[in-house]
Amino acid sequence: MDARHKAEWRVLGKSVRGASHVRTGLPNQDAIGWLPESGSGPPLLLAIADGHGSAQHFRSAQGAQLAVTTAMTALQSLLDGQAEIANPEAIQHAAEAEVPQPGPGGRLPGGALRTIKRAAEERVPQRLVQAWLAAVAAHVAAHPFTDAEWARLVDQKGPEARRAVEEHPVLAYGTTLLTVLVTEAFILYLQLGDGDMLTVSEHGEVTRPLCHDERLMANETTSLCLPQAWNDFRVGFQELTAQPPPLILLSTDGYANSFADEAGFLQVGSDLLAMLRADGLEQVQASLEQWLTETSNVGSGDDITLGIISRVEEERVDASLPPEVSPASASASHADPQDDGDAEKNACRTLSGRCEPSQRSTSGSRSASPGCNGDASRPAAWLSPRWR
Repeated sequence: MDARHKAEWRVLGKSVRGASHVRTGLPNQDAIGWLPESGSGPPLLLAIADGHGSAQHFRSAQGAQLAVTTAMTALQSLLDGQAEIANPEAIQHAAEAEVPQPGPGGRLPGGALRTIKRAAEERVPQRLVQAWLAAVAAHVAAHPFTDAEWARLVDQKGPEARRAVEEHPVLAYGTTLLTVLVTEAFILYLQLGDGDMLTVSEHGEVTRPLCHDERLMANETTSLCLPQAWNDFRVGFQELTAQPPPLILLSTDGYANSFADEAGFLQVGSDLLAMLRADGLEQVQASLEQWLTETSNVGSGDDITLGIISRVEEERVDASLPPEVSPASASASHADPQDDGDAEKNACRTLSGRCEPSQRSTSGSRSASPGCNGDASRPAAWLSPRWR
């Protein structure tokens, strides 16, 4: 990697309780975590999870937290087992040591990167799921299901639902999982279930690093609680041979569901990049809770979690988004703000093969938001839907 692209990466994020959960007394069923705790790398790990919340998944808040913890542990193990990933010069040396092969390109990629990519695609999802299942089993052993939990389940879903959980206790903990690992040599993206991953280029172009899973429809989602869940992970591996993206976003589906359309949600990526450049990480972190709470209040009503990974360079070579650009406001949401917008999710029954990574790109146009003055302390209409 070119020396001018070496940079510190920083992570920030927040998870807020959804407006409908506040009204009904339910807890926040999302979770977020990162390593190292300082939030500075590389290497840097970020994970978020969204517990399903339906009656049968009555411990999904704990399931989400366990998912975040086990994801960070699994990816830390990958780091510990491949020490060279923190040393791009060692990878370059490995690449130069390869024997040239016939055909375009001349040389194979470095052996170290090939090994890591193969492990990420073939072994990490399975180890992660197995670690989560073990953590759930330990939690059930330490905290057996209570009579009150069984009574609520039977009252809401009937005795068959109880029998299903008795046979498969992991159903009670059902959750999605999104995680990113950033090193100097590569970025690894892993996703199971709904939610969103976005990358933003220096020019503000917003891209999804993973393909869409066609099975994620309405309130159906793939889940850690389903059999052989590792087959449902979407995996992306990005070798950093060129300039890395300056911004990576992870969010649970309560965020995107608060916008009227895909374009309005994707606009957040380029707008947030401009805000970070204008006002800095600390100002954005200080405002996240207010912004996300407002979004849930006027949007989906669901819990919302947003994780942000930002590349911080001493000198930005091509600052395409000038600080004076004001972030754009989102349009009205699909959800009625008075409705309980966090419709319960259920683990979908289909178990088809893994969806291979691909990219779909959307360039959001940048327009000034009414009333935006470039001050990060203002109400962030650009990060939440504005009702008209």
